[in-house]
Amino acid sequence: MAPEQHIETVEEVIRTRLATAVGGWRGSLETALPMVAFVIVWTITHDLRLSVGAALVTAALAAALRAAHGGSMQYVLSGFIATGIAAFFALRSGRAQDAFLPGILLSTAYGSAAVLSIVTRWPLVGFIVGAGDPRAKEDPFAWRRDAGMVRVATRLTFVIVALYIVRLGIMVPLYLAGNVAALGVARVVLGWPAWVAALAVMGALLARGRTPVTRDASS
Repeated sequence: MAPEQHIETVEEVIRTRLATAVGGWRGSLETALPMVAFVIVWTITHDLRLSVGAALVTAALAAALRAAHGGSMQYVLSGFIATGIAAFFALRSGRAQDAFLPGILLSTAYGSAAVLSIVTRWPLVGFIVGAGDPRAKEDPFAWRRDAGMVRVATRLTFVIVALYIVRLGIMVPLYLAGNVAALGVARVVLGWPAWVAALAVMGALLARGRTPVTRDASS
């Protein structure tokens, strides 16, 4: 009896490419540590300049350690830039909670972009899938020509929208209340752990599906 032919599915393609495109816990930790240092020093001293200095030093140390180990600088550099922007906002206004304002604005922008991508039928997850494909340079929008890929990517993009709604629903009230310590905790919890939860939901959705992928979209 001939072995059963394996049919590649949209869910398998997306699962593989999401794993390639999304960074791990170390990159998220390197991004979060400067703001953790900021909150700790602020809670102890209530000195804004000292807190900003602690965040910048932590970001610089993370960059130095990453460079010494010869790893990718992508996440640590993004964390360093984010820390610098947060420091600018906080020092300009003189309010510690404004260090978290850039992150809130960025989450608002990303969440809005995710909603817009669903409305226009160019779901955000489709671009993540394309970014995880080593052949994307040749045809970065190949996924868009597969109706099944678009349909599954749209469902997964709704998960991302939900993540940003939760993040903003927690961060905005804390920001308006000026609760810096709680903002710091929320920033960490709603970072990598929240993405792990979102990816778990995506994984459950992908595990249930068996949508055949067209040759054009997978090649």
